[in-house]
Amino acid sequence: MSDALLPGHGFDAEVLLTPEEAVARALGAWRPVARAIEDVALSDAVGRVLARDARADAPIPSYPRSTMDGYAVRAADTVGARPDDPRRLMLVGEIRMGAAPPGPLRAGEAMRIPTGGVLPEESDAVVPQEHVRAGDRSIDMLAPVAAGEFVTQPGEDLARDEVVLPAGHRLRAVDIGLLATLGWERVPVRMRPLVGVLSTGDEVVPVGSEPGIGQVRDSNRHVVGAILYRLGASVLQLPHAGDEVGELERALRDGLARCDAVVLTGGSSVGERDLTPRVIAGLGEPGVLVHGLKVKPGKPTILAAVGQQLIIGLPGNPTSAVTILLAVARHLIDALAGADTQSAPPLMARLAESIRGRRDWTWYVPVSLRSQGDETVAVPRQLRSSHVALLSRADGYVRVAPERGTLDAGELVPVHQLP
Repeated sequence: MSDALLPGHGFDAEVLLTPEEAVARALGAWRPVARAIEDVALSDAVGRVLARDARADAPIPSYPRSTMDGYAVRAADTVGARPDDPRRLMLVGEIRMGAAPPGPLRAGEAMRIPTGGVLPEESDAVVPQEHVRAGDRSIDMLAPVAAGEFVTQPGEDLARDEVVLPAGHRLRAVDIGLLATLGWERVPVRMRPLVGVLSTGDEVVPVGSEPGIGQVRDSNRHVVGAILYRLGASVLQLPHAGDEVGELERALRDGLARCDAVVLTGGSSVGERDLTPRVIAGLGEPGVLVHGLKVKPGKPTILAAVGQQLIIGLPGNPTSAVTILLAVARHLIDALAGADTQSAPPLMARLAESIRGRRDWTWYVPVSLRSQGDETVAVPRQLRSSHVALLSRADGYVRVAPERGTLDAGELVPVHQLP
């Protein structure tokens, strides 16, 4: 362990890591156990991590389909059509949804077709119904159509053997319909890791208690547990530990004996009563990998491991704890769950006011979103890491890069939305 990580050393800004460097160090030194695979019902798969590639075993659609209500035709029969010189085609049938066409289409013929209907053989285009003058047994083409117009070709949506969803993908609600289209009634997923949530500190009291002077209700454990579940983990709420070495060590050892990882809040700042780094250092190798980040909020963050088990020490302040879990620690939770570490793409929004951070530091600033004309506007909120209600009043956060230290009003910025 470097001197910068030893108990009793303060946070030296010169050796603090960026969030990206911290995650890279942790992933370089810690290797989670590969998660076992289980099959779950399609309806229970949302939020789970896909264990093998989902491939299309046939082209989708399998047959050419119409994208409009209209008439299936041969494009060559419509050449030169115009309102004052239409091309008359004989109406020889109707194609119904869920049924094969009644037969092939010959030159000079047309068939009525609904949106999604399968084109008959020899047909290569669809003319929308508003572009024809229809009679009982014929239609007059008022404009030409090109081959392939208003038609979805076989395999245009999904090609045969295409990887539709890769292994490691965390399934969203919209993915469930896609798997159903592929015929998956059951889905192979990685088993959820069990993550223990431990809150520390003599000032923390149960949620149902009335806080005394200097005390706070134990809110962190509940929001941390809810986020971990959204990230694909099963959650075990561990008993609270006070500010005493033996008590904290027993709580951590108990959590590691029962769980794949432990996420704790509090006790990670540099001070006489901040015991977490010292206790973790005595639990086993590799121990504390990161203590302190060049970031606001959340500087007193700990990333550690004991063997193949992960320990994440979040700051005690509520906004700091949630922000670091979402912006930094989630990459380690993804790795623990067997998920790829690609976060959902952020929402782009126009910044309503400038943000002045600190050059060479990463800042995560909560914002509220509002609509303004055709744009989404992000309004920065005053950053107070100790405020419990701050993130509940926000819709997401923006990252101020260390190489810039500032974001300008009117700038288009990525907003990472809160779960």
